[in-house]
Order: sequence, then C-alpha cells, then structure tokens
Amino acid sequence: MYSNVKIGTKNFEIGKRTYVMGILNVTPDSFSDGGRFNEIEKALMHAREMISQGADIIDVGGESTRPNHTPVTEEEEIKRVIPIIEALRKEIEVPISVDTYKANVAELSIGAGADLINDVWGFKKDPEMAKVAAKYGVPCCIMHNRENRDYKNLLEDILEDLKESIDIALKAGVKKENIIVDPGIGFAKSYEENLKVMNELERFKELGYPVLLGTSRKSMIGNALDLPVQDRVEGTLATTAIGIIKGCDFVRVHDVMENKRVCMMTDAICR
Repeated sequence: MYSNVKIGTKNFEIGKRTYVMGILNVTPDSFSDGGRFNEIEKALMHAREMISQGADIIDVGGESTRPNHTPVTEEEEIKRVIPIIEALRKEIEVPISVDTYKANVAELSIGAGADLINDVWGFKKDPEMAKVAAKYGVPCCIMHNRENRDYKNLLEDILEDLKESIDIALKAGVKKENIIVDPGIGFAKSYEENLKVMNELERFKELGYPVLLGTSRKSMIGNALDLPVQDRVEGTLATTAIGIIKGCDFVRVHDVMENKRVCMMTDAICR
C-alpha cells in the first residue's frame, strides 16, 4: 500500500518510487557550492537545471549547516531566502522546501511560496517552529540532531531523539501525514557512527513515516574515499542506492541528474 504526502500541489506516493530533492544553497559559505547561487538569476537558472534533470522538490537554504559554520542572523537569512523563494514561486511548479530551523524564517518563507519546512534541528531549536508548521498545515522534514554525542546505544538513542521531535510536532497540531523523518547523516555523529546509521537505515521505517536521506558530498564520503567535496559524486551515488534498498523515500542531493538515474535504476530493481 502506498501512502501519500501532499507537498504544495503535488502528491507524493510513498513506496512507489524515490523522490529527488535538489539542493539550492543561497549561502556565501556553504561547504559545497557556497556563493555560486546567491544571486536571484543564478538561483533560478540552477533550479531550472535541476528540475530539467528530474528534481521533484527544490530545497532552498540560507544558512550553511556544515560543521563549524558561522551562524547567520535571522535578518540575514530572511534577506537571502525570501527573494529567491518569491522568484522561484513565480517560475516553477515543483514544490519548494525551505531549509531553516528558525520559525520566523519558515513563516515568511511559506508566505513567499514555500511548501515544506526542512528543519535540521527537528523542531528542538526554536520552540515556535512546530506551531508554524501546524498553523499553515505544511509538511515538514524533521531531522535528527543533538548538542552532544554521548550515545549509550547509537540507533536506539537516535530513534528516541526522533520520537521526541515527532511528539513536539504532533502536540503542536502537525498532522501525521505531514511528517517526514531524516536520520541526520553528518550531524552529531562521528565517521563510524554515520556508517553505522547508513548500515541500519531500515530501522527508521519503524517510526512509521517516510524517510528522507541527505548524504550528498558529505564528510562521511570524503573520509571513506579521501576525496575533496567536488569529487564525491560516486560516493554519494553509492549511499543513494543503499538508502533506497533500505527503504528511504526521498534523497536530498546536489547532483540531480546522476542521483536521479541511480534512483530510477534502483527503483526498477527494488520497487
């Protein structure tokens, strides 16, 4: 049986195929493509390119979340993302996601045309975030993250952390069918821990929600292959295939064309 997630005007049939979320960073300091797409015309061009390559969602982010990044003020983040989301909304029909953990940024982004909230702190950083998601009835991606790494049992602890995030969402009034979970590869986890989470991704289906996987060009791949950011495409593709085999429904990626092909091939075999 497939269940549906409605994002914007589009229906996403979970279990039928893997959906690709294309990353549009509008940050001058993102670890992977910082500063390349922070002007509106360039951002539009890149979004159009990703859509032509098969992106199902465009994820707009105004603050880098790479390790040791410099946090940006709410005002600066708003200044970066709102004009881009407004411009995209006029041009594209594909759902737009906003990658933020600040409630005010999320609310203004929804007003500008965003259809999905993607929160790397799983509603735990800003207590108002879940209320915004509930108020506007938008789907949200709740990612695993934490301040410390003192895991007693890695997988159990991560699942428990995610259950807390889900509870925050449900208590605020977010509908169950509007929740997507993300294991948070690269966040509050060592190289070995990231590999272990990848190896046991099927455990996240236990939560009962669609799963989004974000591994694209991350340090886990850099460490495994000893390669710089721009040379991590093949490593990313391996994680995409494994993610699909283990039940992931969405993949968040920089390299849309390559990942889309891997999704289609892996889906043809697995689904």
